[in-house]
Amino acid sequence: MSDFSWEKSYPPGVKWEIEIENKPVYAILDEAVKQWPNNNAIDFLDKKTTYSELDDMVSRAAKGFQQIGVKKGVNVGLYLPNSPHYIVCFFGILKAGGTVVNYSPLDAERELLHKVEDSQTDYMVTLDLEVLYPNIASLLSKTRLKKIIVGNLKEVLPFPKNLLYPIVKSKEISSIPKDDKHMSYKSLLANDGRFDSVPVANPEEQIAVLQYTGGTTGLPKGAMLTHRNLVAACQQLRAMQQGTTGVLVDGEERVLAVLPLFHIYALTVNMNFGIAGGAEIILHPKFDLENVMKDLDKKKPTVFPGVPTMYMAIANHPEIEKYDLRSLKFCASGGAPLPVEVQDHFQKVTGCRLLEGWGMTETSPSGTTTPLTDKRVAGSAGVPVPGIEICIFGVDDKSITMPVGEIGEIGIKGPNVMKGYWNKPEATAESFVDGFFLTGDTGYLDDDGYMHIVDRTKDMITSGGFNVYPRIIEEAIFEHASVEEVTVVGIPDDYRGEAAKAFIKLKAGQSEFSIEDLRSFLEDKLGKHELPTAVEFRTELPKTLVGKLSKKELVEEEKIKYEERRKAEAKTG
Repeated sequence: MSDFSWEKSYPPGVKWEIEIENKPVYAILDEAVKQWPNNNAIDFLDKKTTYSELDDMVSRAAKGFQQIGVKKGVNVGLYLPNSPHYIVCFFGILKAGGTVVNYSPLDAERELLHKVEDSQTDYMVTLDLEVLYPNIASLLSKTRLKKIIVGNLKEVLPFPKNLLYPIVKSKEISSIPKDDKHMSYKSLLANDGRFDSVPVANPEEQIAVLQYTGGTTGLPKGAMLTHRNLVAACQQLRAMQQGTTGVLVDGEERVLAVLPLFHIYALTVNMNFGIAGGAEIILHPKFDLENVMKDLDKKKPTVFPGVPTMYMAIANHPEIEKYDLRSLKFCASGGAPLPVEVQDHFQKVTGCRLLEGWGMTETSPSGTTTPLTDKRVAGSAGVPVPGIEICIFGVDDKSITMPVGEIGEIGIKGPNVMKGYWNKPEATAESFVDGFFLTGDTGYLDDDGYMHIVDRTKDMITSGGFNVYPRIIEEAIFEHASVEEVTVVGIPDDYRGEAAKAFIKLKAGQSEFSIEDLRSFLEDKLGKHELPTAVEFRTELPKTLVGKLSKKELVEEEKIKYEERRKAEAKTG
């Protein structure tokens, strides 16, 4: 038994001490292929791929990458939506000796230019879609990029979808030049698969993935995630399932994968975690509510990792009673705080337990998760997974640690925590205290080791000298029966410095209400300094590609409004 308070909250048979295997990330796939060669590894829009078939494609991709120059020290970008291309190329790059650099299809040109040059990406894999290919093609003359490998959806779709797709979607497909700067995915795999093995001598040091942070302040930074980081994250999450109350059975599970694999949450929880257990990954290109409901009903997934907005959409589906969701053993929510009201509503209408977890890009992203026990701690993000230490530091003074129950900045230490930021030794040094990575999240630990996230330090509102946490306000607003989604940001205020403004999406058929009505509803739930001073109703709230609510667009809008108002007042004054 460790000295950590959270171990007593683990399911029976789960221990904090964990021995992380010293192996490369691709060993996760190799072991699954050996144990379950004939199991389905991927179901992509009804096209099924077995583990042995996946292994063959990965081997051929590895040789193809080596033939064009990928080796140790060479970085290869993946600019892909969810498709089998991603899984094949991810493991193919690593087996060739290279490093994966993940790119988001939502990246603006400025971000793409920065990431290609900063990460030293030499090769890029993408699809021939109009929404993707032109963005990468424009980089060939502006960056160090040497070659683009281009795939298409026709080659990964089942019959007859593969024949119909190029006809039905012809306007959405780009024409690809035939020159030495381009190579087809089909050509990449056109070999015997006998690649040169490239041993990973030191998994603790060798970078497997460069995963860029969101860049909410300044340009994005590349988190250096080693082979050991990613293996550790996968093993830590599996360890929480291997006690006597574990509900997952290796070789028998089906994971509904709608989160984008280029995001660290899905990379670990959907892909690596799924493959490590020999699961079938039911892969969706994106979250489409009707398609998700259909697959929940027909394909019987047993695990569904998502983000809060997805569970809101499912729980509020007007015909949810028509769908059979009984195959789900549990759902896991991450990527953003899970409001208690959303958790309760989802569990009530679906009968499926919704577990909250917390992690970050820099932690690969394991951190905390809700144990599969009878105990429920509402509003908690769960307990630290095996092998992880959590320390709560003073927000303004990192030389002090906060006692149980008191809010501070969350620090995390463990084998899953990144090596550092790519080419940024100063930023790396500033991010660690006594071996703990400073997360920028504020929260506290309770007596049983459950962690409660209060907010991001960068999202904290300073109003009239008081620290105001948007999540606390959001939780209170969610109790209003008319609210479907809400996000709260700080807006400039001449008197207080900053004030809280709520942006609300209402449930279907509900009417807007005034700021006075909202403040009256919140009076017994919040302090006076926490009450919003403004409310705005929208049909949709901005979201990231992962599906979590995004504040930065709203903050920028409010800054512009404030500056324009001040200019107008100056002219008339």
